[in-house]
Amino acid sequence: MLAIPIVLANLTQPILGAVDTAVAGHLGSAADLGGVALGGLFFNFVFWGFGFLRMGTTGLVAQAFGARDQDALRADIVRALLLAFAIGSVILVVQAPLIRHAIQLIGGSDAVQDNARIYCRARILSAPFALGNYVVLGYLLGAQRPRIALLTQVLINAVNVVAVVTYVYAFGWGLAGIGAATATADAIGFAFGMAVLWHVRPRGLPPLTWRLVSDRMALKKLVGMNRDIFLRTILLLSAFAWFAHVGARQGDTILAANALLLNFQTFMAYGLDGFAHATEALVGAAIGAGNRAAFREAVKVNLVWSALGALGFALVYGCSGARIIHGLTDQPAVRAAAQTFLPWVAMLPLASVGGFLLDGVFIGATRTRELMQTMAISWAVFFCASWVLVDVWGNHGLWLALLIFMGARGLALLSFLPRITDAIRPASVQQTKCE
Repeated sequence: MLAIPIVLANLTQPILGAVDTAVAGHLGSAADLGGVALGGLFFNFVFWGFGFLRMGTTGLVAQAFGARDQDALRADIVRALLLAFAIGSVILVVQAPLIRHAIQLIGGSDAVQDNARIYCRARILSAPFALGNYVVLGYLLGAQRPRIALLTQVLINAVNVVAVVTYVYAFGWGLAGIGAATATADAIGFAFGMAVLWHVRPRGLPPLTWRLVSDRMALKKLVGMNRDIFLRTILLLSAFAWFAHVGARQGDTILAANALLLNFQTFMAYGLDGFAHATEALVGAAIGAGNRAAFREAVKVNLVWSALGALGFALVYGCSGARIIHGLTDQPAVRAAAQTFLPWVAMLPLASVGGFLLDGVFIGATRTRELMQTMAISWAVFFCASWVLVDVWGNHGLWLALLIFMGARGLALLSFLPRITDAIRPASVQQTKCE
C-alpha cells in the first residue's frame, strides 16, 4: 500500500523536533526547554511558512505523473528547486532582524528569548537546504516513490541524532549545538536528495529547455498555488503562535508543558499526514488521468486508514502519554503540568483526522483557493473560541479551543468537496510514457 511507507517517512520527520526537545529538556532548566520550544515555533513559521514548496510540488508532479507528461514533471521540479533556493537565500540575508523581531513577538521570559535566539542563529544556516528538502520530498511523493522518501527521511534523522549527541555532549555547545545538529542534518539530507533525483531522472528525453521551465502559464499557476498555500499555512502557524503566546503569558512552566505536549500533536500530524500525502499522490494522478472512479476510491480507502490511525494515536496517548512525558523531560513541575492537560492531547487525533485527509484531497487536486478560504474560516473560529474560553478555564480553555480549531478545519473542507468531484473530466491520452 502506498500510504504505509509515506506514514513511516512522515513519522521520522518530527523526530528532529522531539530530539531537540528531549536534549533541551535535560539541560537543567525550563528556560532551556522553553527556548528550544520558541525556536522551534520560529522555524515552523520560517520553514513551514514555505511549505507550499512541498505541497505544491506534490500536487503538480502527481497530476503530471497521472497524465504521463514527463516534460511537465521535469519542469515542475526545476521551478520548485529554483524557488526554494531563492527564498532560502533571502532568509539568510535577513536572518538577524528576522530572529530578533520574531522571538520578541512570540514572547516569553528574557531567559527563554535569549535561549531561543542562540538556537535559531545556529539552525537557520541551513535554510536553503531545508526548503530544498521540501521540494525533493514533494517530488518523491507525487511521483509515487514513497520508499525512497522514507530512506531520505531516515537518513536526515539519523544524522541529526548523531550530530546532536556530538555537538552537545562531546563539544559542549549547548543550545547552539542542538540547532547546529538540525542544520547539519538538513544539509546532508539535501545532498542525498539531489543524488536521488539524478538517479531516478527519466532517460532518453531531450534536454530540458529554459523556455519550458519559464513557461508563462505554468509560472502563473505556480505563483497562484503558492500564494494560496502560503496564506493558508501562515494562518495555520499563526494559530499555533497564538497558542504559544497565550501559554507564555501563564508562565515558563505552562509554556514548556504546552510545548512538550505539542510534540504529541506533531507526531500525530505527521502520522495522519502520511495518509493525506498518499491521498495527494493518488488524487493528483486520478485527476491527471481524468478518472473519477479512481479519485473516489483513493478518498474512500485513505479515509478508512486515516480513521484507524487517528484512533490508534488517541489510544496510545491516553494509555501511555505519561510515560512519554517522563521521557521528554526530567523537570517535575513541567511533568506535572503536562500530565494535567494530557487528556486534551488524547482527543486531538479524532478531532483532526478529517482536516488532515481533506487537506490531501485538495492539494492533490491543486484546489488551493479553497484550502486558503477554509483555513481562514477555521482560524476565525479558533481565535474567537480561545478569546472566550481562556478567560473561563485558563489553559484548559486554550486546549479546548485548539480542539475546536482542528474539528472546524475538517467540516469546512468537507463543505467544499463536491467542487472537486464535479470538476473531474476525462483527460486526453498523453504520448510520453511516465516511468
